[in-house]
Amino acid sequence: MNRPAFATPPMEPHRAQEIAASFDLRALPGDFYADPYPVYDCLRTQQPVRPMPDGSWFLTRYADLVAVYRDDYNFSSDKRVEFAPKYHDSPLFEHHTTSLVFNDPPLHTRVRKLIMGALTRRAIAGMETDLVRLVDRLLDCIEANGGGDLVEDYASAIPVEVIGNLLGVPHADRAPLRGWSLAILGALEPALTAAQESAGNRSVTGFLHYLRELVRERRQRPGDPERDVLTRLIRGEAVDPGGKLSEPELLHNCIFILNAGHETTTNLIANALVSLHAWPDARRGLLSDMAAPSGAALDSRLDVAVDEFLRFEPSNQLGNRRALRECAVGGVPMPAGALVTLCIAAANRDPAQFANPNQLDLRRLDNRHLAFGFGIHQCAGLSLARLEGRIAIGRFLARFPDYRLTAQPQRAARARFRGFMRAAFSIC
Repeated sequence: MNRPAFATPPMEPHRAQEIAASFDLRALPGDFYADPYPVYDCLRTQQPVRPMPDGSWFLTRYADLVAVYRDDYNFSSDKRVEFAPKYHDSPLFEHHTTSLVFNDPPLHTRVRKLIMGALTRRAIAGMETDLVRLVDRLLDCIEANGGGDLVEDYASAIPVEVIGNLLGVPHADRAPLRGWSLAILGALEPALTAAQESAGNRSVTGFLHYLRELVRERRQRPGDPERDVLTRLIRGEAVDPGGKLSEPELLHNCIFILNAGHETTTNLIANALVSLHAWPDARRGLLSDMAAPSGAALDSRLDVAVDEFLRFEPSNQLGNRRALRECAVGGVPMPAGALVTLCIAAANRDPAQFANPNQLDLRRLDNRHLAFGFGIHQCAGLSLARLEGRIAIGRFLARFPDYRLTAQPQRAARARFRGFMRAAFSIC
């Protein structure tokens, strides 16, 4: 499989040392966002456990990330200490310190158990028929228009509908969801601008105002707790004795479910389709593999490809932990209270774990990537995300095998969530 023409050649050792020594996550150059992987390669080879100018640590080796993910004794996901100086007393602080992903047990355990009860294998399998109908409707519109935008006309529309259905959000109310999500997640960037902070706070406030009314209505007319995540969260103790959530916990975890399930899946789909355009041999190989099998065999083939897209371009590129006590990572001692950034994007291209890591290999097996995290905080919706990716990417390719991008895709200037803002394409 050939590398695309724009692939970066190996870097000279002295230049790699310079890049690693000057790396500052809070002061990234503009060209970093187009292709951060050469920088991450430099860090992994030169300073895999890098002390940052702000006193935090930046990890890039696969083994080090797995070690931290596994070590719940020494490392915490609770973000109250880290986010207090960043957000102060604000809607963003309340949201991000109450949601599932930024908490430790017991809150994390209670919320995750309730969500997982509505995301069983049977429940997810039951979503497939409606998901196929949704994807085919979007593809019909694209065909009628001769193309469109991979993000706005396709990738972003799919998870909004899926998560909207999970929470029982009426179709007429879904228009603001993507904007709210982008603003709230945008405020998680390492360097926060005043505009991002303001937009994030407004979005949390607007979302909470809407959800209070939705919860009130759902309390009066509950849905099926086996399929309706909001009903399941509201019931709490009826589903899991001792598991009832407070009102803020309920509302903020509804926001979290939309944000986690929406932006990452949007990025998965758009990143995959742009990558296939950049790697024509990979596209031809996948189309060839899709031509022969059907049913479960085709699903399995596409699942392998989806995991490789997630490894190659993880939607969420950074994670964070706080050291609860003195400890060491990769042989490097860290003080109690140390803030640690886990670079998922770098770990997913670690040659110690993956052969030819900078190559998109859609037949890669035993692909233990970290795009869904690891350990107790592994993504609760990973099976749903894989289903969305398989159907969205597979049916798009089957329908438009010769699609082409008609302009340079516009990357979002974000270090944490890697995706596109726009990617115009033609099916002709």
